[in-house]
Amino acid sequence: MRPRTWVLLLAALFALMQLATVEGRDTPDSKNYVSYALSLTGADKREAAAATIDHYCSGKAAMAHRAQLVDVVRFHAPDPAPQVFEECREQEWRQVEARLTAGDTAGHTVPFMPERFMRIFEVRPGYPLVLAPFVALLGVTWGVWTAGVLITCAGGVLAYLVLRTLAAPVPLALTGMALYLVLPCGTTAMRPMTEGLMLALTLAALWGCALVLGGTRPRAGLALVGGALVALFTVKHSQALFLGACLAAAGVAVAVRRRGRGMPAGRGPVALAAVACAGALGTVLVSRLLDYPSMSESVQDLLTDHFARPDREQPWAEFFQLQGNFWTEWARRQLWEPFLLAALAAGAWGALRRPAFGMFLAAAACTGFLNQAGHPDINIWGDRLITVAWLLPVLGVPLLLEPVLRRAVVPAQGAPVEPVG
Repeated sequence: MRPRTWVLLLAALFALMQLATVEGRDTPDSKNYVSYALSLTGADKREAAAATIDHYCSGKAAMAHRAQLVDVVRFHAPDPAPQVFEECREQEWRQVEARLTAGDTAGHTVPFMPERFMRIFEVRPGYPLVLAPFVALLGVTWGVWTAGVLITCAGGVLAYLVLRTLAAPVPLALTGMALYLVLPCGTTAMRPMTEGLMLALTLAALWGCALVLGGTRPRAGLALVGGALVALFTVKHSQALFLGACLAAAGVAVAVRRRGRGMPAGRGPVALAAVACAGALGTVLVSRLLDYPSMSESVQDLLTDHFARPDREQPWAEFFQLQGNFWTEWARRQLWEPFLLAALAAGAWGALRRPAFGMFLAAAACTGFLNQAGHPDINIWGDRLITVAWLLPVLGVPLLLEPVLRRAVVPAQGAPVEPVG
């Protein structure tokens, strides 16, 4: 079969697997994005609130039903889903009604939380814009699910394209796509959150880096990097800042490394560094002009439990103390179950086979750690904040396996060896 057929088969298989869990992927923040998307379709605040609350509470009810079926004590008890749904719906409506009655109707999101907290989501229109047409055509449940499948599969296809641009054989490029779908990248991207688009746009930027470094289509590659950073700004501007700064640092590191070895720096790394630096600086300037929530506001949000408590007088001192506690506990858990550490090590080893691109890949993966450092909360929904770091093994492990595959392709009866893929 042609490579594109294999790509489509992998995507179709992934989509079929996701039918096992259509409801129950939401996090509390998902309500904000879904209500934002509904408002973009023309729904008013109460219509958006009703549809969002029903969807969110249906997910909680579905999870309660599945949990009860395998509870060794209560598996024969009545189904708890109806009660969970009604209790959830009553609680959510009570909070929303109080804020709507108080006149909290500004912006696109339904006021599930205080206005100061909701402001964080008001400045992230990218994911709701993508979600809106699916919700309008298919309804909330199937619209959210379909958007999640397409966004996740798009990330897998981009992983395939990056590896093919690096001249990896087709089987290894397909391996990279499969790794993206089965590792936490795929699981996290399926949630109704910004992470799926963040991962896809980060891979688009890496594809641009591969095009530039390969010298085949440098202008298209630079445009792809710049476009990915602009789009990422609309999804989550802090991630656009992190990615721009890290890619710029990678470009400088590649140029310095080459000069240190007596080689010309090359236009590619310098141009990538310039575009990435412009993206990072542009993110800072535009976010200030638009009065986006600052890092200080994010720290207060973290330390006050989403502004439910008074602001901290010395937030940065407490924040850095929490950083030390968080990373100590994070390291302990990783050493206890070192799958991520092993995957990162294997990915880094593979990235060394493409030293220049490997620098950019490692830089992109570092944004996952920066994103996690900005939110040192050990209980945030399955380590979703650090998910971008998984791109290192997604792209690095296939590169690590490349020599093994090439040695396995042995010509029969002395036939000439043809390049794989």
